[in-house]
Amino acid sequence: MENQEKKRILSMYQCTGTFTLGNYLGALRNHIKLQEEGYDCVYALADLHALTVRQEPAGLRKYTKEAYAWLLAMGLDLEKTVFFIQSQVPQHSQLAWILNCYTQFGELSRMTQFKDKSAKHADNINAGLFTYPCLMAADILLYQADYVPVGADQKQHVEIARDIAERFNGIYGDTFTVPEPMIPKHGARVMSLQNPLSKMSKSDENQNGNISVLDDPDTIMRKFKRAKTDSGSEVRFGEGKEGVNNLMGIYAAVTGKSYEEIEREFAGKGYGEFKPAVAEAVIAELRPIQERYRQIVADKAFLEETYRAQAPRAQAIAQRTLSRVMKKVGLVI
Repeated sequence: MENQEKKRILSMYQCTGTFTLGNYLGALRNHIKLQEEGYDCVYALADLHALTVRQEPAGLRKYTKEAYAWLLAMGLDLEKTVFFIQSQVPQHSQLAWILNCYTQFGELSRMTQFKDKSAKHADNINAGLFTYPCLMAADILLYQADYVPVGADQKQHVEIARDIAERFNGIYGDTFTVPEPMIPKHGARVMSLQNPLSKMSKSDENQNGNISVLDDPDTIMRKFKRAKTDSGSEVRFGEGKEGVNNLMGIYAAVTGKSYEEIEREFAGKGYGEFKPAVAEAVIAELRPIQERYRQIVADKAFLEETYRAQAPRAQAIAQRTLSRVMKKVGLVI
């Protein structure tokens, strides 16, 4: 295992479709902050994982580049952080095959995501969908990650990577750092604006429930004005007020105000004033990032030069681990 002065964090992001406000407030914004908190950060876009569901090729390339541009626009510092596209680092696929041979069928069959995606895509239950946890484990273990930031509902992904690492280490001696899930204590859990009992999702059939980070101000305002609340009018956090609770959570996340401060600010004003205020706060939060994003994504040469320059940095780290693994299992290197 590598000796690192800084603890290493590994996080990978989906690149199918535009990020939502939920992605931004719940994870992305906090991950960017970690680069300033003394961690050695390695981030990537998981385009190989996207192939478990049939993709339109031009769309996948487009969304991957746009996601890369968005994270740069948020302030990701490539002097402090490695940020690459997964498919440009072939060591991921190489290690994934080896880990396939150290992962049990029963472990894979119990994975929640396999069950969920199999139900949603019954016409395409492919082998990659079944073995994706081995690729995910390779993503993490290649970089000897100490921590993997995940939501509480994604802890299972890190647990199987830990099991695989411990099994391999038990057979061959210390090879992999056994990662720990990093579950944020403070992270906005943003729910659908139309169904506040469900998480905000880019796949929501009702697009009024989903705020894209690229939505223009008029669209953001319109969606918040249509947000479902309850039959009352008081801006107060409480049981049975899931819609208002969600809006208060969003407002708190972008303004830094406590729920008590929000309740005092809107005492006697009602939802008619509160909803536009939430929308304006979100618009103000996203505006400078959107402006930087448009500049970056328009400069195709800069964008391509940037992500291509990151691949060798990731490969250099990944190859050290892969070579060690290959040697230990008896492959000629």
